[in-house]
Amino acid sequence: MKKIEETESSIPIEMLPYLNKFKGKTFVIKYGGSVMKNKIAQEAFFNDVVTLKNMDINIIIVHGGGPEISKWLNKTGIESKWVNGLRVTDYYTMEIVEMVLSGDVNKKLSSHLSTRGLNAIGISGRDCNLIRAKKQYIYEKGQKIDIGFVGKIVNINKNLLIDFLDKNYIPVISPIGCDVDGNSYNINADFAAAFISGVMKAEKLIIMTDIEGVYRDIHDPTTLISTLTIEEIHDYIESGEITDGMIPKMECCIEAIEKGTKNVHLIDGRKEHALLLDLYLKSGTRILSGGGINKCQKIV
Repeated sequence: MKKIEETESSIPIEMLPYLNKFKGKTFVIKYGGSVMKNKIAQEAFFNDVVTLKNMDINIIIVHGGGPEISKWLNKTGIESKWVNGLRVTDYYTMEIVEMVLSGDVNKKLSSHLSTRGLNAIGISGRDCNLIRAKKQYIYEKGQKIDIGFVGKIVNINKNLLIDFLDKNYIPVISPIGCDVDGNSYNINADFAAAFISGVMKAEKLIIMTDIEGVYRDIHDPTTLISTLTIEEIHDYIESGEITDGMIPKMECCIEAIEKGTKNVHLIDGRKEHALLLDLYLKSGTRILSGGGINKCQKIV
């Protein structure tokens, strides 16, 4: 494969043997607001993707865009409403969501990658039935709550993604799903990335966040948990040590592992070159298959 020009700072020489382990493997990356809002981290991210591709690692990117959606909703006078961390999405909100994610964020991201010599192709989850979805409801105290055009993934067009990877493309996916009748649905980007990584049996799902990882106490940085298993996640949620917005992220990680992802990394996307350095230095939090910590597979 033709190598793409890299910046000098993008790859410390000692990292090469480590990355070489993943030649031919697939990484699914959830790219979110933590990177989008930081121009320096964003540029470093693009260079890191170049490095990974030069090591013959397959890359799939699923992006969010919540802050941009909120900005455009405010401009059009539509109030943002949330239930259990999910944006209530009526018909007009859905139009804005799809416009921002598929028409703006997706194309800018794929364009930035393409200008660096990568074969990045922006695609909506609606295209070729990439993300088949159905309407999702929320249940509170036994009551069924309709939150509009919010979707739950039913199926992924795996063959389409395999075809892209075989042809050396980087799919850049907007998390918009559609049902059998062609209705569009707003899909949580974390869940979309988790589902896709599981279906693709990815080596790694990398979720770029705005914190360093999972903490037992969010106010105490010394309580960062370096490794977790599914069983331990359930234990920490039950004990109240994992709470609030981290719970749905952990549910995504569980789904990814149970569907076939080898391991999941939560890393701080605000840091320059987080994608490479956190993988190599083994910072952040890793969710692994297996039993307790002593039963875990070796972290690579």
